[in-house]
This record gives sequence, structure tokens and C-alpha cells, in this order.
Amino acid sequence: MKKLKTANEILDKKYGKIGSNSRAKFTEEAYAYYLSEVLKNRRKELKLTQEELAQKVGKKRPYISRVENGEDVRISNFIQIARVLGLNFELRPN
Repeated sequence: MKKLKTANEILDKKYGKIGSNSRAKFTEEAYAYYLSEVLKNRRKELKLTQEELAQKVGKKRPYISRVENGEDVRISNFIQIARVLGLNFELRPN
């Protein structure tokens, strides 16, 4: 019987070992995607359009679209959008 691979083994093969540039890039993109999904889902829960959220945040709709696609998630903007959406988050050391 074939041994099952762990998630890390699969990621190591596809994106390189932990600490490599390609693995760091993958991890960064995965976090951006995750955070963008949190924001998008909350916006939809509140029944806000991208345009309405953009107005509340003081940005333009295309910017909100980029954030929701994981293309532009800067921490300062993430905090601003999260607050408007009534989301709290915590940063703490590992």
C-alpha cells in the first residue's frame, strides 16, 4: 500500500522547503487570499456592495475588488476595512 503524503510533503515538492523564497511567496499569497475571503464574506453578510464599502472606507470600488481578490492586502488598509465591517483581530507573538 502506498504511504499517504503529509500536507508539508506536498507543499515542499510543489513550492519548495520552508524557508525558501518560493515557499515564502506561496505562504504570503495564501494569507492574502485567506484575509481577502474573510473581508469579502463579511461584506456579503452585511449585504454591502463593493461600492458601498468603498464609500465607507474612503476608497474606490476597484480597490475593494483588488483587496477581495487578494491582490492588495496591506495591513493598514486591512485594519481600516475590517473596522468598517465590524471585524476584530488580534496580533500576538508565536
